[in-house]
Amino acid sequence: MANVNVRRPYRGVFPVVPTVFDGDGRLDLDGQKRAVDCMIDAGSHGVCILANFSEQFVLSDAERDLVLDTVLHHVAGRVPVIVTTTHFASHICAERSLRAQQAGASMVMVMPPYHGATIRVRESAIFEFFRSISEAIAIPIMIQDAPVAGTPLSAAFLARMARELENVCYFKIEMPQTAAKLRELIEFGGDAIEGPWDGEEAITLLADLDAGATGAMTGGGYPDGIRQVTDPYFAGRRDQAVAAYERWLPLINYENRQCGLLACKALMKEGGVIRHETVRHPLQPLHPATRAGLIEIAGRLDPLVLRWGK
Repeated sequence: MANVNVRRPYRGVFPVVPTVFDGDGRLDLDGQKRAVDCMIDAGSHGVCILANFSEQFVLSDAERDLVLDTVLHHVAGRVPVIVTTTHFASHICAERSLRAQQAGASMVMVMPPYHGATIRVRESAIFEFFRSISEAIAIPIMIQDAPVAGTPLSAAFLARMARELENVCYFKIEMPQTAAKLRELIEFGGDAIEGPWDGEEAITLLADLDAGATGAMTGGGYPDGIRQVTDPYFAGRRDQAVAAYERWLPLINYENRQCGLLACKALMKEGGVIRHETVRHPLQPLHPATRAGLIEIAGRLDPLVLRWGK
């Protein structure tokens, strides 16, 4: 299942797809397809599934495979699909990554191996971890440099992996002072850095674009809004991008600081995209007042998600 419509390097807005559940917490595959369609209609250049914002940590392995196959079959090459394949064990992560490639994924996203608050491995083991994945597949690997892993990954080390490991060439940076790290990564890695990307719901998007980011992996609720920033920026119209960022920043901030992964589902439920905004226990639903604030701010901006299913 080749993605024939988009060529590398992948650029633009690649939001994370929520995993959709019914009212009892079971997978809602019809809702899953509708969520993807809405995100594509809203201008996503590609999508990412099974990420942390997809609640990957509450899914069984069988459910992961079902979501993987359902989404890739439904997307059918319309846009590139990035599949998160993170696992602590090198061989399991490599197997997951090969499974994703065989199903039609355009890229895999992987965090460095970690477990809990204290179990980490040395830099040399991290290098071999990513080597094993790179040797198992023929599609790009995006290293997710995120606080949740609690693993220091210097820009110099990331650049070394990009230079020495064939398929390591994309980087989602969502650490504090992302812009500074992006600049270092690009400086150290040069042409080996095919995709330096912004993460964390675009809360630092403008600074990261100024630092050289060529992609943004955000929440899935309003890719059309994020594109109002990135499209003019990449076209050289920075003033227009700044004005758009000023308009959308209150919603970006509200998602990042108040709602997290629940924001996308609430927006999709409000807009008739999905029937339920269920998250799996022990995650808790949004407080009604917090949800109302989200919808109020979003309503002023008129994203497609609030109209798509009505």
